[in-house]
Amino acid sequence: MDTVAEIPELRQQVRAARQGDAVIGFVPTMGALHQGHASLVEAARKECDFVVVSIFVNPTQFGPNEDFDKYPRTLAADLEKCQAAGADLVWTPTKDMMYPSHFSTHVDVETLTETLEGATRPHHFRGVTTVVTKLLLSCLPDKAYFGAKDYQQQAIVRRMCLDLNLPVEIITCPIIRDTDGLALSSRNAYLSAEERASALSLSRALALAEEQIASGETDLECIKTEMRELLSGTPLIKLDYATIADPDTLEELSNSQSRMVALIAAWSGSTRLIDNRELTADSQA
Repeated sequence: MDTVAEIPELRQQVRAARQGDAVIGFVPTMGALHQGHASLVEAARKECDFVVVSIFVNPTQFGPNEDFDKYPRTLAADLEKCQAAGADLVWTPTKDMMYPSHFSTHVDVETLTETLEGATRPHHFRGVTTVVTKLLLSCLPDKAYFGAKDYQQQAIVRRMCLDLNLPVEIITCPIIRDTDGLALSSRNAYLSAEERASALSLSRALALAEEQIASGETDLECIKTEMRELLSGTPLIKLDYATIADPDTLEELSNSQSRMVALIAAWSGSTRLIDNRELTADSQA
């Protein structure tokens, strides 16, 4: 496995691989890698001939009161995880490289960015879509791999690539959970033992929604209320949102349909966590 920082070196290696008819897979990350990230690299390894991982903590997707400065940076351990998962090349661009002096171009996706995370984190998705566009155009992969835990993000990136005719197939991989059900996240490292125990209420609320839908419940307002009550009744949890939405448009649903997604954002102590679960209703519901 090689490591490069400069874009010309990245492109040179990708070009050399492509000249051998390699399918290029790309996994964009912000580092602090865990098994969820490793699963993306492993998925790329199975489907592609040459796998690139980027590690870049993107400042433009953090708000002024968010955790950019304390976001974990563990490059040495990250490189070991990348190699173990099967990466061929790790790209570690710098802030100055990604955002040079007088940088003034941004990518905005409308509608999908205006709800859920976008409603409570202004400019977050503009930072995401801008950096992902730059990462994709720098690497020019055939396939790019994103985790389903950031459900809204992968939907927005998918829409962006379609709208801009970016020739990249977006692959969304399943959420990886710890044995207790907590979705893996780099921010889990911030949680105390008590906060982590409380954070399990997110997966419990999603399981509640899934069970209700499976039992034939069609009153989504009732299900959403039960999810919110479970979360609000958990010590140390401050609820941001808990809803059921269309998996493609992310519009909140009032009526049950065949495909849905339940999405949650909540604070456990001082750490903000997100989680989701896709729901499938009986066709007769």
